[in-house]
Amino acid sequence: MNVIGTVGLPGSGKGEAANVAEEAGIPVVVMGDVIRAECRRRGLDPAEHHGRIAGALREEEGDDAIAARTLPLIREAAAESEHEAVLVDGLRSTVELERFRDAFGDDFTLVAVRAPFELRAERLDERGRDDSDSDLDALRERDARELDLGLGETLDRADVEIDNTGTLAAFRRRVREVLGVADEEGGDGDANVNPATANPGGDGS
Repeated sequence: MNVIGTVGLPGSGKGEAANVAEEAGIPVVVMGDVIRAECRRRGLDPAEHHGRIAGALREEEGDDAIAARTLPLIREAAAESEHEAVLVDGLRSTVELERFRDAFGDDFTLVAVRAPFELRAERLDERGRDDSDSDLDALRERDARELDLGLGETLDRADVEIDNTGTLAAFRRRVREVLGVADEEGGDGDANVNPATANPGGDGS
């Protein structure tokens, strides 16, 4: 089993990378789903309490709590899939990274998805899922929160980097290359698709 984790700041393209994996039949495990499930278990709205419950889980069960709860989901997804790979969307910290590396050893690969602030802000603004997507100060605050959790160091420790500053077609080709799946789309057929709106089913990041 090959486990491929993704890390990136908001708007970098992690959600679109997950879409590419799903289209190729590779199962995707979203770490945020662990937090959303815990919110619902506690009778709370995930949209309002996601951050608070994430913090509560880390306080109650340790800094690697979310990664630890994700491990059985990864193994379950792998057991049910015909593919040898599983994509894990949304690492945040080096503690989570170490938990996955301890669990999967050389079978774990961390992929950093990078894009500059201005481009990420433009994509989130064009996506416009909520008011915060067009608020630059809010994005800076989100970045700061992520970096405080250790996301910057986690990015720096990635095994593979994907630069997401070009066309959507180029990004998707690079993701398929990293995933080890054939480029079935061929050419630049999706080059004019807007990267900000091309991820309706993902987490938008």
